[in-house]
This record gives sequence, structure tokens and C-alpha cells, in this order.
Amino acid sequence: MTNKELADLLLPGVDSNIEKYEELYPKRNLDEKAVVTRFAPSPTGFVHMGSLFQSFISRKVSSDTNGVFFLRVEDTDQKRLVENSVKGIVDDLKNFEIEIDEGMINEEEWKGDYGPYIQSKRKDIYQSYVKRLLEEGKAYPCFCSAEEIEETRLLQEKKKQRIGYYGRFAKCRKLTPEQIKEKVEAGESFIIRLRSHGDFEHKIKVHDLIKGSLEIPENDLDIVILKSDGLPTYHFAHLVDDHLMRTTHVVRGDEWLSSLALHLQLFQTFGFEPPKYAHISPIMKEENGVKRKLSKRKDPEAAVSYYHEKGIPVEAVKLYLMTLANTNFEQWYDCNKDKTLKDFPFDFKKMSASGGLFDIEKLMNISKNYFSRLSAQEVYDGVTKWAKEHDTEFYEVLTKDPLYAISVFNIEREQKKPRKDYGCYSEIRQLSWYMFPELYEKQEKEYLFQTVSDKEEIKKILTTYMEKHYHEQDTKEEWFDHMKDLAQELGYAREVKEYKEHPEDYKGHIGDISLVLRIVLTTKSTTPDLYDIMTILGKQTIFERYQAWIKGN
Repeated sequence: MTNKELADLLLPGVDSNIEKYEELYPKRNLDEKAVVTRFAPSPTGFVHMGSLFQSFISRKVSSDTNGVFFLRVEDTDQKRLVENSVKGIVDDLKNFEIEIDEGMINEEEWKGDYGPYIQSKRKDIYQSYVKRLLEEGKAYPCFCSAEEIEETRLLQEKKKQRIGYYGRFAKCRKLTPEQIKEKVEAGESFIIRLRSHGDFEHKIKVHDLIKGSLEIPENDLDIVILKSDGLPTYHFAHLVDDHLMRTTHVVRGDEWLSSLALHLQLFQTFGFEPPKYAHISPIMKEENGVKRKLSKRKDPEAAVSYYHEKGIPVEAVKLYLMTLANTNFEQWYDCNKDKTLKDFPFDFKKMSASGGLFDIEKLMNISKNYFSRLSAQEVYDGVTKWAKEHDTEFYEVLTKDPLYAISVFNIEREQKKPRKDYGCYSEIRQLSWYMFPELYEKQEKEYLFQTVSDKEEIKKILTTYMEKHYHEQDTKEEWFDHMKDLAQELGYAREVKEYKEHPEDYKGHIGDISLVLRIVLTTKSTTPDLYDIMTILGKQTIFERYQAWIKGN
């Protein structure tokens, strides 16, 4: 029995003419430096931060080179599928503004000329390539049961030998065509394995775009390439898909480094040019002085939903991811305040081979810096969009009078050193509720006075200010002069410096007076500019709050 006859016996009706697929999916008409890469998740749950990081880098490097970034869903393991996972993956990418050029756009549809972009719909393609290997004697059927495989594994463990189906442990590799025919005709279930010619004792040199030069053992495992259900294993599907989709770069986690020799061998088996590989180390987290992987189970920040719920702007998250991706990004960004992520020249060589350390505090600082660069209108647009989904009461308040809300968000914004108190949209209500009458009325208030805490003295400050020193049309300079007049009239120094030089001559200084007016008006000792707050709230609201405090105390 020839190899071709054996292949027809094993895969009847399957066309081994792989050349037709080479014609159907030709080389892309792109510049030779253009990068074609992909995000290839399994539809088994939500996109986590590690996956988002990989897709972010893949999108960036393809964009920088006018290449292609596509989404391929790897669902060959049908037992692990989670309902509507494809939609979840598509939505997660959209929510983080990671746009695909090709690939799945929902559970069933895709865009692009190199599809289908979901592996379960590419079964005929994989089988064609497997049959070609059978015809060339580079693959063979395996009839070993799960129990036999387990027995072999236990024997290998007992003898402290490498685990796997290779060499003398590859029982079915030695079957004759006649034995194979007999088993097939008897209806025995089988899988197809690669006939590896690798030598584990022999090291091959490979170059990883992040790790650099590596020496790894050749693959000698006769791995499964086609399962009994007719679908390929991940390894074989990866070979066929990345070849036919003309992938030039594979960006993936370094847990796949152990499979690199196998994947290179698969490309070599067909005589295909392999893609370049970039293996990313996992994002780490420090806990009690010990570094560990960011965990989907332990760390809420590992889930991308965390960032939407907190309202950390997508762009801020991406800025943070770039600090993990390229060590020179922060310096570049500080020196190029008029530029965006799109302008930054990403470089694999600038990636840490050991992985980045996830720091939520640093992310929040980056987010605050990002907020400081936004206009009041942009802050308003972002917070209303967030509040519509996560805080409907705040949404109604914001949309009742958009111009008023924008004026609130514009406090200390259009200046050389803009405010940096907002880190995420979920904090904005907490930091600004006192500016919105509807929220102010419902808020339980606590006044924590500091230097001046005597109630009668506070009443005197409030009353004197309202009666003599509040002038609605004051400019900022005039307002501050009147504040100084108030201080002087009540026995406080007009200047802090003056008080420090002669503390015995005064009750306190202008800052103490301002703090009293600030706390009674807002309940907070630290706020943005008091003059701006008073200007926006207006005389009626200011006097109502001051009088209410006086009456209540």
C-alpha cells in the first residue's frame, strides 16, 4: 500500500491539493517592511490584561508599518467553548479602541479576504494539509487509547524520562500499512500524528524579537495534528492559518516558548517561511515583597471590565500599557506633549525580556496626567458616557445643564499647570458633588475645621464676609484683595509671610480665613480654586450655604 493509498484510506474524500489554497490566499500586496500580525484568542471567557497587552502591541506594530492586524478565533477545542465569547472578545477590543483590519466581527461574520477567521469553519483546509503530510510519509495514524497513553506517561515518570509520545514510546509509528488498514477496517478510532525527525539532544539557534538569541532543543515529539473529531490541534492549525493568512509576526506570551521548536519544525516540514516570533513575559504584580503573575482569579485589575467600571479612560490604560511595552516611552511622552500614541515609534528591542510590573498607582498617576491634558468638553463627554452606564443619577444631573457642568470641569484647566485631581470617571462625582445643587442637598455633610474651629468665630467670619466683603462682580484680583480686607478686619494677617514674622500680633492669617469659607461652602479643606468655585456657584448659593451653617450651629 502506497502512502497515497494509505492517505485515501484514512481521509477519504479529502482533497490533498493544497496548492489551490496557496492560490486562494496569495501573498499580500504590502510593503516588504509591513507587519501582518494577529490576536488569536480561544473563545473560553473574557479578555484579560495579558491578552489585551498582546493585542495592543500587535495593533501598534502593524499600524506603525502600514501592515495588517486581524482577529482569528481559535476554537478547535470545542469542549472549552463559552457561549457568546466571540462577541465578548470583539466588544472588548472595540471598547479599548483596538481596531482590527480583518477578522471576526461577531459570532458568525468576519471581514477580510483571508477568512474564515474562526478555526472551526476551516476544517476542510486543515484536513487537506494533513492529507498531504500523510501522502509524503510525514504523518501517520495513532490508535492508542487514552489508557495506553496514560500507562506510557506513568512508565516515563517512574523511569524519570521525558514525558511524551516519541522514539520507542511512539508505538503506532511502527505500524505497517497492512496493520493500519486492518485497524481502520475494524472501525478503530484514530488520530493523526506528525512523524517528527527531530533530535532532542540537538540544539537549534533561534532569534526572538524580545528575548534575543536562544538555543532550544529540537522537537522530537510525534504530536497530534488531527484529532478524532476531524479538527486539528492548536499547533497544526497555527501553522496552516499563519501561513495562509500570511502572518509575518506572532506576538504571544512566553508560555509558548516551549512550543517554539515544534512550530518551527511544522513550517519546515512544509517548506514554508515561518513568521518572526516575539514572546512577551507575563505582566507581574508585587505582593508582600514577592513578584507573581497578574492573576485572572486573584486580581480584579486583570479583567478588562475593571477599567470600564472604574472609568479609567481607555487612552490612559493604553498609555500605561506602552510604559510596560517600551522602556523609553515615558521619556518620549514627556518630551512630546503635543503628540499621541500613534506618533510613538514602537520597538521590540525596547521591551523588557523579564516582563513589566503592574502598578495600579502608577496607572492612576498616568491617568491623572492624561485628564490634565483634556479640555473641559472632553471631560464632560467622557464622564457622561461613563455615568450613563454606571451612575444614572449623576448622568441626569450632568445632562440637565451641560454648560454648567462643563464650567465646573474647566476650573483650573486652561492654565500652565492644569489640575490633576481626576484619575478616573468614577471619582469625578466624589470630587465635585458640592458643585451640583441636586447632589449637595442629598449629601450627608461633615465639616472638619482646622486652625479656626470655634463656632462663634466661624459665624463671625461668615457674617462679616457676606455683609461687607462679598462682591459678585469681582475679578480674581479684586476678590483676593477683599479677602485680605476681611482678614485684617477680624484680626488676621493679610499675608502668610506677615503672620510668620509676627505671629503674636494676629489670630491667624489670610489662609485660615479662606479655609473657613472653603469648608463651609464645600465641606472640603482641599478643593480647586475657591474664586472659581464661588464664581460658578453664585451669590445665592454661597449665601444659602453660609446662612444654613450659621442657623444649624
